[in-house]
Amino acid sequence: MNDTDVLRHFRESGALLDGHFRLSSGLHSSGYLQCALVLQHPARAEALGAAIADATRAWGATVVLSPAMGGIVIGQEVGRALGVRAIFAERTDGTLALRRGFSLGPDDRVLIVEDVLTTGKSTRETIDVATAAGATVVGAASIMDRSGGQHGLDVPFAGLCPMNVPAYTEEACPLCAQGLPVTKPGSRR
Repeated sequence: MNDTDVLRHFRESGALLDGHFRLSSGLHSSGYLQCALVLQHPARAEALGAAIADATRAWGATVVLSPAMGGIVIGQEVGRALGVRAIFAERTDGTLALRRGFSLGPDDRVLIVEDVLTTGKSTRETIDVATAAGATVVGAASIMDRSGGQHGLDVPFAGLCPMNVPAYTEEACPLCAQGLPVTKPGSRR
């Protein structure tokens, strides 16, 4: 699967949105990727998950760990394609943690899977969850990579589709300067 294929899935699902958005990172942007609109279609989710699995298979993951909410569906599909278990971390009092009986240990080789990576904050937090449990993080991956290569991750990274949509701090946002109302569509509110 190449960039064109990934973008086709997003366009056909109505998942490429234009407007004025506050991203989960806190940055503002004129473009938003609503991955849930793509991933609601099992065949699309399966294809994207298989593509991430193909890109990361050589890393030898034994478990996929995703941050809730956005990473859960794609993480499940990557786990299915790799033939490994797929678990997720969720926020408790603002901090990501393993819950629901999920556990990791020293024998686990963890692949962190996200839907969209912008600043890498959620991915770094998820890496911290895995390492705090004693597991080895072998890499991270996402469907869309909005980081422009600036994610700052200390592990190998595979993004299916790089996407260059400018993002701004609130103070530097030209959309705010124009007085356009901002929408917060993400899962971290």
